Amino acid sequence: MQAKSIKGKSTEEIKTALDQSMADGFSPTLAICFISKSLNRVAIAGMLDAAGITVFGCTTNGEFIDEQTDKNSAAILLMDMNKEYFELYFEEYPGKNYRAVAKKIAGKAKEKFNTPAFLIGTSDAAADGEEILRGIEEVAGAGVNAFGGAAGDDYTFSQTFVFSNGKDSGNALVCIALDESNVKIKGIATCGWKPVGTEKLVTKSEGNHVYTVDNIPVLDLTAKYGGIENVTPENQNLLIEIAANFPLQLQREKGDPIMRPGLVVDWNDRSYYTSGAVPQGSKVRFSLPPDFDVMEKVVKGVEHLKATEMPEADAMVVFSCAGRILSLGPLMSKELEGVKNVWNVPMAGMFSNAELGRATGGNLEMHNLTTCVVALKEK
Repeated sequence: MQAKSIKGKSTEEIKTALDQSMADGFSPTLAICFISKSLNRVAIAGMLDAAGITVFGCTTNGEFIDEQTDKNSAAILLMDMNKEYFELYFEEYPGKNYRAVAKKIAGKAKEKFNTPAFLIGTSDAAADGEEILRGIEEVAGAGVNAFGGAAGDDYTFSQTFVFSNGKDSGNALVCIALDESNVKIKGIATCGWKPVGTEKLVTKSEGNHVYTVDNIPVLDLTAKYGGIENVTPENQNLLIEIAANFPLQLQREKGDPIMRPGLVVDWNDRSYYTSGAVPQGSKVRFSLPPDFDVMEKVVKGVEHLKATEMPEADAMVVFSCAGRILSLGPLMSKELEGVKNVWNVPMAGMFSNAELGRATGGNLEMHNLTTCVVALKEK
């Protein structure tokens, strides 16, 4: 499989880059599109559709095709994968029936491929990614390969979108099912945020809606331990501060802890929604932003993936949490450069609201503040 990555800050720039990429006879069949809400994503998707290219798209909090991060742009990975080896699905979940929708998609994929793998994008910051993964697992099995991320909105905390050929929704799941007998896909999700303080008990929660921890409204407890001031709806930076600097870590019996920062606040009772489930009765710890060694940890993890499971790759897709670049700033380019150099193949990535992947030593999870690197190779 041949792959090329292109970028631009307008529909016209993307059109020029697309034409240039195809000038040597390259004929892409699939495009992974990470596009800022500030651009006309419908026009860009329509242009790709007119060229006969299947579109998997998410809005973002930033984009990149190499180590140089950007914003208000489009980053697109083009692949000439055999059309018989993949299928795209797009389903809305207006009734918050995340698991049922995921099961429906996985069922269709199982009918088409004996062993499907999944690349997933979700919209709506309150969507429960954990339920989506559980739905896929119910049909495809606990060992299924599934990776992806939650769309962003340029840090406005307003509305996120996924899109495809002729489709665009702020309340939907876009998914590529891959035939693993013909396309090898492997990934790794690495975080690095360190825990602080003692374990605390989640005393009231429903799915990904956390009400109280140690019988205190979770927003108030987060503000107290994080030293966060001006905890009001008028504080435009509050959610960024909570998500990037003082998220919850959900403790697991197996594998690494999973990050669960607040993404949407319910001001009626000072609760908040996270990207994945936080079961009532579970234990959590607060956490602090990582030291510089987290970047080295991510790169070493990807190097280990290459050494043990994926010696060669044709392309890479990266979902990196928006909170990472907020915390790491310009140093984020060092991490991305290290990741890119592992296989040194075309890459496209986005800064996402959440990440999907298998936790180190654990299960499929919806992550936050994590870098999820996915490598693809057509057999």
